[in-house]
Amino acid sequence: MDSLDLQVLQQAREWKRAGYGVWLVTVIETWGSAPRPPGALLALRDDGLVVGSVSGGCVEDDLIDRVRHGERVGVPSLVTYGVTKEEAARFGLPCGGNLRLVQEPLGDPAWIDEVLARTARHELVARRLELATGVVTVEAASRGESFAFDGASLRALFGPRWRLLIVGAGQLSRAVAQMALMLDFEVIVCDPREEYHLSWDVPHSTFSRAMPDDLVLELQLDPHCAVVAVTHDPKLDDMVLLEALKSPAFYVGALGSRGNTAKRKQRLRDFDLSDAEIDRLHGPIGLDLGSKTPAEIAVSIMAEIVAVRNGVALAQKKAGSAVPAAPAAGTACPVR
Repeated sequence: MDSLDLQVLQQAREWKRAGYGVWLVTVIETWGSAPRPPGALLALRDDGLVVGSVSGGCVEDDLIDRVRHGERVGVPSLVTYGVTKEEAARFGLPCGGNLRLVQEPLGDPAWIDEVLARTARHELVARRLELATGVVTVEAASRGESFAFDGASLRALFGPRWRLLIVGAGQLSRAVAQMALMLDFEVIVCDPREEYHLSWDVPHSTFSRAMPDDLVLELQLDPHCAVVAVTHDPKLDDMVLLEALKSPAFYVGALGSRGNTAKRKQRLRDFDLSDAEIDRLHGPIGLDLGSKTPAEIAVSIMAEIVAVRNGVALAQKKAGSAVPAAPAAGTACPVR
């Protein structure tokens, strides 16, 4: 499934090839409580149609109004909103927030073709725009990078900066995978059982029939990876946990009750895991939302993963759950 930014690029390309004038607008800097982060992208058509977002809506309205009144930006230009409290209120920027944008005309969209093709192959790429010339280049990027602007050029990332390994390919896994894809995770599902391989049908996910512990070693998990084990089969779940808990993955969780989690942790102690490694296990998995259905449980799991990724304390947990200490926000894993 395409991320929102990739959808913006895809629509911008279609508009351009249909003969419309198109401008890309990128958030490069914010102050205060601006609604959208650096890197947020919008495409604007010459008749006022837009896709994407750079604010809560009022900035978009102003950009549309400028185009409809004949403004045609010919070179990359800086635009600032919310310098005064009055202007911040006018453009829906709360608490005196400020927003700085780059608006650029879309020329040859060939670079969009490259971005879409490479991200479809699960590559993480960066698009670099030189403001002085309007030249765009596409280059490889790494998971540790983030959006950057130095006054002369901007560098925006596209593609999955986060990976989720799901062990087990049942109904719950299908719901988790679909939600993770919407959240811009690269999703890898592992299940060596033949009957599950034949019925897996989630587009844009990768299916592996390898043994889970072997796959973890092959993937070389890094701090931008999460692992969830949801097979209910200790022979599979425990195997992946043995390797995942020793990895730098920012989240490792397993499905099961508090009683089963305690038994699982005791089994893991019989192997070569330290107490600190075992204590990294999230269990029972997910936040306490009163979930009953697979879709609701998937929401609770993905909510917990996002909270851990963002360094947020897991207050919404059942009493007695195994909850690793949350890192300070912004220190564990840089968020796109």
